[in-house]
Amino acid sequence: MLRPDPRLNLAARFDAFPYQLDAVEAVKDLEYAALFHEQGLGKTKIAVDLLLHWLTEEALDTVLVITKRALVENWRQEFDAHTHLKPRILNQDRKHNFFVLNSPARVILGHFEMVRSEQQRLEMFLQTRRVGVILDEAQKIKNPSAALTQAFHELREGFKRRVIMTGTPVANRPEDIWSQIYFLDGGQALGEDFEAFRSDLSLDNELHQDVERQKEFADALGSVFAKLRAFSVRETKSSTGIELPDKIVRTVSTYMAPHQAKLYDTYREETRAEVLKGGALTVDDAEAVLKRLLRLVQVTSNPALVDDGYKEEPGKLAELYRLVREATEDGSKVIVWTSFVQNAEWLCERLSDFGAVRVHGELPIDARNRAIDQFKTREDVSVLVATPGAAKEGLTLTVANHAIYYDRTFSLDDYLQSQDRIHRISQTRNCFIWNLICEDTIDSWVDSLLRAKRLAAQLLQSDVTKEEYESAANYDFGRAVTEILNPTADEQ
Repeated sequence: MLRPDPRLNLAARFDAFPYQLDAVEAVKDLEYAALFHEQGLGKTKIAVDLLLHWLTEEALDTVLVITKRALVENWRQEFDAHTHLKPRILNQDRKHNFFVLNSPARVILGHFEMVRSEQQRLEMFLQTRRVGVILDEAQKIKNPSAALTQAFHELREGFKRRVIMTGTPVANRPEDIWSQIYFLDGGQALGEDFEAFRSDLSLDNELHQDVERQKEFADALGSVFAKLRAFSVRETKSSTGIELPDKIVRTVSTYMAPHQAKLYDTYREETRAEVLKGGALTVDDAEAVLKRLLRLVQVTSNPALVDDGYKEEPGKLAELYRLVREATEDGSKVIVWTSFVQNAEWLCERLSDFGAVRVHGELPIDARNRAIDQFKTREDVSVLVATPGAAKEGLTLTVANHAIYYDRTFSLDDYLQSQDRIHRISQTRNCFIWNLICEDTIDSWVDSLLRAKRLAAQLLQSDVTKEEYESAANYDFGRAVTEILNPTADEQ
């Protein structure tokens, strides 16, 4: 056990909101806990106050905070803002990490991949002192078969206190919650068999055909959160009493350009198309279902993603210009979301008149941070073009109050996390979420699927009642995907 340093100031710099104090009070003495507060409600502040309590009460010697790699710097800044502590930081430099883990550090900050690469050293570290861990964006370990997740499961018992934090515990499918809870309790609440858990909670395309299965699915969803209630806390923006500006979600209908529609129909009907890649004519085979769905999303967004020879202006671009122009003329800043790196580069160039900057996964972390800083601070930078994978989490971007989805894929987590970059504490203006949808395309199916996933997540998280769920549930996404993938089915 480390001897407490009397010179260490463990006081918080700022008071918490009442609901944040309540969360700390609810979990501070538990061996493990889940903080499931909705995005934008300040889970970081709850975590900071919680670890300060642990250290003040000498319940632990050291607290390890694990987040996504891109959010380490953001957490370091949060510690500066909210505490008098300077966390030591673990990274991929093993020599550096040796000194950090052999120091008397009270707070250590690192990212998920570091834990896997340093698993053996961390196992020894956990034997030398009492360590607690807080996993930020815990949906990162949602896949129980991933090597990264297994490293956390193997280290689980070595941590004297374990806390997971995420505003989207059901990141994409209902079964996503199982692995996160297993890290906390080793299977006590949701069982030790992932496949058995998943079999009852499968939001699959066949649900629309079986009313009895729909009822069983709703029953299974509705039973989960009761099993977690003893060690979990969840608040939504509506339940906290915090008055945030309205969030207004609007759909903007567009239509594909002629050549775009022709390429779309080719992929839909023939599963392959002749496209130009690297200057050579190539047959792109999209027979595999997921690849075919992705190709249709890409063509609906920007055919140049799959065909270097495409020169026509995609159907959505004119509406995007209009929305950006109207928002910026009103003095607003805008985030344009796209799921594709190539699109982020292309859209940033097309929106250069608005001082656009971009953030995506192929840019170095320093370049991403620089772009975000410019977007926040420079008056001549009115647009941020970003991919959800690089910017959906941990960022406060309330300088903007418009978010435009140029395209969306099938990830609920991407959609919810990214829109709440602007709709969160410190926002003072109404927020507008614009979904660009090409009519009579896969865009409509994606919209239907995300609605179904969102509603299922709300029931599992106890945000809605079972009656509210059943009155709103719609499983037509299963029928729609069949029509998309087999357009001649109705003629047979």
